[in-house]
Amino acid sequence: MSENKYLEQNSRWRNTSQTLAPSKHEPTPPGQYDLYPAFPISPDSIQVGYEVLAEYALQHGLLRIDGYVGVFWDVFRDRLEESLAQLGTNARWVDVTQAMSSETEIETLVEPYLGGNDPLFGTRFTGTLVDFFDSKKLAELAVLSDGELTILYGCGAGLVELSSQLVYVDLPKNELQFRSRANRAANLGMTSPQPPKSAYKRFYFVDWIALDKHKKSLLEEIDLFVDGQHPDQPPSVAGETVRGALEQMSHNYFRVRPWFEPGPWGGQWIKENIPKLPQDVPNYAWSFELITPENGLMLEDGNCLFEVSFDWIMAHDNRAVLGDSAVRFGYEFPIRFDYLDTFDGGNLSVQCHPRPKYIRHHFGETFTQDETYYILDCTEDSQVYLGFNEGIDPDAFRNMLEQSNQKGNRIDIGQFVKTVPAQKHDLFLIPSGTIHCSGTNNLVLEISATPYIFTFKMYDWLRMDLEGNPRPLNIDRAFENLHFDRQGDYVEQHLISHPCVLEEEESWRVVHLPTHADHFYDVRRLEFDHDIDCETAGSCQVMCLVEGSVVTLETHEGMRARFNFAETFVVPAAARSFRLINEGDDRVLVVQAFLKA
Repeated sequence: MSENKYLEQNSRWRNTSQTLAPSKHEPTPPGQYDLYPAFPISPDSIQVGYEVLAEYALQHGLLRIDGYVGVFWDVFRDRLEESLAQLGTNARWVDVTQAMSSETEIETLVEPYLGGNDPLFGTRFTGTLVDFFDSKKLAELAVLSDGELTILYGCGAGLVELSSQLVYVDLPKNELQFRSRANRAANLGMTSPQPPKSAYKRFYFVDWIALDKHKKSLLEEIDLFVDGQHPDQPPSVAGETVRGALEQMSHNYFRVRPWFEPGPWGGQWIKENIPKLPQDVPNYAWSFELITPENGLMLEDGNCLFEVSFDWIMAHDNRAVLGDSAVRFGYEFPIRFDYLDTFDGGNLSVQCHPRPKYIRHHFGETFTQDETYYILDCTEDSQVYLGFNEGIDPDAFRNMLEQSNQKGNRIDIGQFVKTVPAQKHDLFLIPSGTIHCSGTNNLVLEISATPYIFTFKMYDWLRMDLEGNPRPLNIDRAFENLHFDRQGDYVEQHLISHPCVLEEEESWRVVHLPTHADHFYDVRRLEFDHDIDCETAGSCQVMCLVEGSVVTLETHEGMRARFNFAETFVVPAAARSFRLINEGDDRVLVVQAFLKA
């Protein structure tokens, strides 16, 4: 059975309950959470189908078609070949993977970055995509015959030095994961898929690093972008149009496409409040509102939708997005927003995150996973676990954790970890090394530094994951990072934000929710009846409507966009100033996170 027939007949080429992003624009009514937010581009800018690509190939004669790991290259070639045949022509196809090093050589290359037997953690790859190739074979691919339609394709095709049109087939990283979970996507340079968790570890620490550097080097050369998440009818957009959209976004606003995941402790708030999500899952534990290494940016031309990964906007103009902080953070977007839903669910695992030196030394990250919990919704009895009780005995605590891990004993965590009542709009501060977890019946807006996988679990309430397997604990790593002096009164004084009003008029006020001294970002809450004017003050502004129905954003350049309750959006530093307008009758609250000067 050919690859394309497989996709037609077998729905298991992606393993998720979430539907594939639509290729047609479907407006969302005001006040209803938009699953597919899109930035406007010129009408009829998005073309759909292989027929368009075939005509493009015929027009130019020589193409390099590069793309991301996880693209179904066999499907792409088969379908494009069929469309070319319908136009009465054939192409000479050159697969760039023939110039790659052997799988054994690639495994030797990446092995130092995969953390040995550690099931979760490795360290960031320090090389580039060209390291996966045999330089002599790569150079030989540049010697192609003239006078016939030639298409050189595959991950790394842009490395071949040719004077040709350059096409890039992009793939959002969440879709890559869905394909990997269906055993339909192998790691870079490999022919067979690994188990999804092992594959993800290599994607995160190696493949994404190499490919994102490569993408950045190609951005200004790309003549045509293709959205690879639609293998049957891929949308395509001219490179100039995509770069123009990135330019506008970087000076006005953007909202990434969120995605959602069930989990062993997940709750029901997201399912109930975002009814357009598939309901055939037990829960939703996470909503990835702004986890930029994995989110995409959607474009719409009034009819069709097209998605590119978030990396492109940072590659295009990281300084416009981050302002002066681009010096520190480079091409990494530093702030993360996501939801943790425990309504009618369970407690999160008892955990901490690595200190700055630890994450640099062990994992190669440039900054660490400092977090906060903003309570968007909760019940009267909700609580969080935060810091230690006064007089904690670290040895007794560790012994209890290890006994539980070895023998399956339940622990009364409240003997050691301080419990704090949670109320709507509280902000709890979780700098690295702080023991913490959310209790049940919270909808937490997690406002955090971007690193997001470096969670050292100490106790997980003896739970299994959704596949029925024990969740890995990291007691040793946790105890190398815990701050045991964050206990007792320290928690009340330094780990719970104490709001203060910065500015106030009759119809609005700005409330400061101070973060910990270790946090590189700060938080405010904008509360207003009608509208409020704001300055970016040299930093990106990450915002979420946490109370109210709808707000409209007006930027300095005159662009307007509507955002609904619980949606996250970003105004880049280069926007300079903007206005938020309340479209409802009651006062709205917008949480605003930004980089400290």
